Amino acid sequence: MKVAVVGSGAWGTALAIRLQKNGHQVVLWSFEKDLIPGMRENRVNPRLPGAVLPEGLEISEEYSCVSGCQMVVIATPSFPIRGVCRNVAPYIDKDAVVVSVVKGIESGTQLRMSQVVEEETNHKVVVFTGPSHAEEVALELPTGCVAACDNRELAEFVQKAFVCDALRVYTSPDAVGAELGAALKNVIALCAGVTDGLGYGDNTKAMLMTRGLTEIARLGVSLGASKETFAGLAGVGDLIVTCTSMHSRNRRAGILIGQGKNPQQAMEEMGAVVEGYYAAKSAWELGKKQGVEMPITWAAYNVLYEGVPASKVVETLLHRIPKTESEYVDWL
Repeated sequence: MKVAVVGSGAWGTALAIRLQKNGHQVVLWSFEKDLIPGMRENRVNPRLPGAVLPEGLEISEEYSCVSGCQMVVIATPSFPIRGVCRNVAPYIDKDAVVVSVVKGIESGTQLRMSQVVEEETNHKVVVFTGPSHAEEVALELPTGCVAACDNRELAEFVQKAFVCDALRVYTSPDAVGAELGAALKNVIALCAGVTDGLGYGDNTKAMLMTRGLTEIARLGVSLGASKETFAGLAGVGDLIVTCTSMHSRNRRAGILIGQGKNPQQAMEEMGAVVEGYYAAKSAWELGKKQGVEMPITWAAYNVLYEGVPASKVVETLLHRIPKTESEYVDWL
């Protein structure tokens, strides 16, 4: 089938390559017009070094390139997603399946990315997510992802489009949980990097990841997600890979902050979008709106937006009133 991938960052490029190798006719839309001639001629995208763009993969700067596609994959960063979707929407076929692979929460509205895409395109959206570094997907290293949608037929359509020997795809009816897990793990991964930069050890990171997953699930359940989703690929799976790998821009940015750089310096040094930076503010606002306690997200917000030193928020977290990890029950 004909497929458009809207967004030529590392993840969008890796997915475009995968879909082309799966036998689909793929066009990759790029906002970075200055890079397109080089990509066409050299078959290399500097956003994903080392990966070769297949000869059959088309590259376009025109929004109209999505016209006639049976599947449209939205793969932009989170902050321009609404504008991009608004521009491509007139060209998306009425019967096209629209997929969001974007991980984030919209600033101001606190909407999930699929909700933004649905508002702008008027299409039901399938969420595609999981522990999947673009670099490793491009190298065809074994990877597992989830196609999540309450419409089973659409989820299975996307599953079939992506699945191959190197990419195992599961379906899920819980798009809310899958998408929140994908967005909020970036915040925890940024914090994990901060602990690395501060010189803390494995014990600290294990505590951070576990308690971070708890507050992600707590917020997700308050918004209608299934608690079980956070024990799967879109939850703990994505959290593990993002908190522990140097492929993770969120973790690397956190390391710089832990080492003493201010957030803006860290973002500039990364030279690419760090989604956890944007998600921290939106997640903190969403948590307050839902009345959900999110101490790690609170810490990230204060470091990133209020200028509080990372060592200070760690001290505050460690001095919180001791609590039970889970409710006691009467054992028989």
